[in-house]
Amino acid sequence: MRNLIDILDFSTAEIDSLIEVAGDIIENPEKYRDVCHGKILGTLFFEPSTRTRLSFTSAMMSLGGQVLGFDNAASSSTAKGETVQDTIRMVSAYSDIIAMRHPKEGAPIAASRVATVPVINAGDGGHYHPTQTLTDLITIKRKSGRFDNLTVGICGDLKYGRTVHSLIAAMSRYENVKFVLIAPEELKLPDYVKEEFLGDGKCEYVETESLEDAIPSLDILYMTRIQAERFQDKDEYERLKDSYILELSKLKFAKPTLSILHPLPRVNEISVDVDDDPRAHYFEQAALGRYIRMALILMLLDTHGIDDKRTVGKEDATLECTNPHCLSLTERGIKKLFNNGKCVYCDQAGKKK
Repeated sequence: MRNLIDILDFSTAEIDSLIEVAGDIIENPEKYRDVCHGKILGTLFFEPSTRTRLSFTSAMMSLGGQVLGFDNAASSSTAKGETVQDTIRMVSAYSDIIAMRHPKEGAPIAASRVATVPVINAGDGGHYHPTQTLTDLITIKRKSGRFDNLTVGICGDLKYGRTVHSLIAAMSRYENVKFVLIAPEELKLPDYVKEEFLGDGKCEYVETESLEDAIPSLDILYMTRIQAERFQDKDEYERLKDSYILELSKLKFAKPTLSILHPLPRVNEISVDVDDDPRAHYFEQAALGRYIRMALILMLLDTHGIDDKRTVGKEDATLECTNPHCLSLTERGIKKLFNNGKCVYCDQAGKKK
C-alpha cells in the first residue's frame, strides 16, 4: 500500500489528478456516494483537532464508509503507556486506512513502518501537515487558476508552523514562485527548511518582519496563528502572540486579485472585519478540505501492491536526534535511523551521544 507522510510523496501530476477528482466530487456527489461502502477509516488524533478530524470523518462518510477512532490520547491506551507503533499495529487490524495526528514529529513515519494499511499524516508536531497542504493547493488553484508565477506571502509562526513547511515544500516545485517570509526574528523559517527547499537558488525568497510592506506585492497571503502549544517558554509566547494582526485597513494597497488563506483556527491574527472582503477565502478553504480528502482516500485505497514502508536510513546507536520534539527520543523500542547524518523521522541533524 501507499502512504501520505510528506506532501513530496506525491508528484505535481498526482496533485493535479487529486484536485481534478475533488472537483468532480464537488460537481457530481451522487457518483461517489457509495464507493467506500464496507471500508473503515481509523482516525487516531493524539492531539486536538476540529477541521482536520471532522473533515476526514465527513469525507469517509460521504463516500459511504465508516469511521472509528479517538480524538485525544487520554482516551486511548497511550494513557496506559502503549507505544505509537503498537497502537498502529492494532488499528491496522480494525480498519482499511488510517489518518493520524500526533504532537511528536516523525510519528507517522514510525507508524508507516509497522502499519498494514495506508497511513495518512494529519499533522506531526511542527513537522508536516500534507493534507492541509492539499487543501491549500486546491484553494490556490481554484482562486488563482495556476501554481506558477505567484508571489506567496507567509505570515506568523514560520518556525513551528507545520502547514507552512509543507506549503513551501509543495509550492517550491513550481516555476517562478517567490516567497515572502513574514515573521519576527524568533519565529523565522528554520534553516533546515530553507536549505532543503529554498537555498542555493532553488527558489526566490525574501525575509521581512513587516506585513504592511509585503502586502502590495502578494498574490497569496497565507496567515498563521502563533501556536501556544509549540512553545516551551510561555513568556515568549505571550510576547509574540500578537505580532501580526491582519485588519481591513492593511489591505488598502493589496491587489484586487489577492487570495487570503489561513489553515485555521484563527485567534486574533485576522480581524473579523476582513471576513466579508471578497479576497478572504479561508472558510471556503476549510470546506474544500473535505473534498480533497475524499479524493485522497480513494487514491490510497486503490494503491494495493505498492511497498511504501519507510525503511530508508541506517540504525546508528552512536547518534541521537537534536530535535527535542522528535518521537525517536521518547518512543520505546524505536530504531534510531539516520540518513547522511539527519534523523529519518524529523529531518533534523543527529549528534554523537
